[in-house]
Amino acid sequence: MIDYIKNLILGKENSEGQSMIVEDEKRLQIATCALFLELAHSDDEFTVEEEEFIKSTMKEKFNLDDETVAELIDLSIQQTKHSVSLYEFTEIINEHFNNHSKYEILKNLWRLVFADGKLDAYEEHFMRKISGNLKMEHSDMIASKMEVKAE
Repeated sequence: MIDYIKNLILGKENSEGQSMIVEDEKRLQIATCALFLELAHSDDEFTVEEEEFIKSTMKEKFNLDDETVAELIDLSIQQTKHSVSLYEFTEIINEHFNNHSKYEILKNLWRLVFADGKLDAYEEHFMRKISGNLKMEHSDMIASKMEVKAE
């Protein structure tokens, strides 16, 4: 199952040589959702507020219905449990988003961090890591954080 999900995200073929390429949008949705879930779990506490934030953001950002979001979250949870690093997910985002869009992802990630009303050291470390993997400047990470705090 894990190989199937990994191939799904990476767009590889299965053992019978059948194409498992999924449209780029689906791969991007999985990668984005996986980052949200990784961040939400980074402090070992996955709150109801964080879960609701992820659901509503995925619905809004990708124009998805409730059932699709639930399936996407399930796929992302399976993938994150067996991923080697964040790079698997940030690579997909880097391929499909420009800096402005990645900045918006950073803001959404900060909104998730603050969804439970507190900033944990693990979450902040995780944000630094994601920001670097997204090839964003440190100043962009700080600016996005300050924008979200001001909200």
